[in-house]
Amino acid sequence: PVLASAHENGCICLWSIQGNLVKEILPFSKYPAVPLTALCTDISTKMLLAGSKEGHIMRWSIASFLEDPENSKNQIKEELCWRAHSTEVVDLFHEEEKNVVVTASIDGSVRLWHAMNGYYLGYFGQPKQFELSDIKRLILPCDVNTFPTIIKEQSKHMEKNKKFEYPLILDRDK
Repeated sequence: PVLASAHENGCICLWSIQGNLVKEILPFSKYPAVPLTALCTDISTKMLLAGSKEGHIMRWSIASFLEDPENSKNQIKEELCWRAHSTEVVDLFHEEEKNVVVTASIDGSVRLWHAMNGYYLGYFGQPKQFELSDIKRLILPCDVNTFPTIIKEQSKHMEKNKKFEYPLILDRDK
């Protein structure tokens, strides 16, 4: 068993049940790290989902890592990132049978997304029924203008293995 925790610096920590840090990961993004506000997994714990303060959802594949955390070849791979809301994500969950992710934002909206490609399926309260079978049609909510990003390569910035210290030094001459 592993416990995942999301942090203000945008990092996800994976802990053993004894309280030891097993792995520390950062989302791969062209944007600076932002606080993570929600975490969930699917029932079989093959994927880990995180929501951010800026409305992004990130998806990692964690199955091979959880099978053997000691094996360095079994890595956590970030696979997908998409903008789900224009404001903070406060909750999310994965519904495995329909393969959808439900996200809730601080703005009061609750939206439905396809879990494998991040495609928008609709929002709770919309006049028409959800079309869960139509995952080829790429549409976006009115307040989101970026399409999902599929992450094909691992980044060296994703895993946070090294600790750096940046002490503040007062330079009176400057």
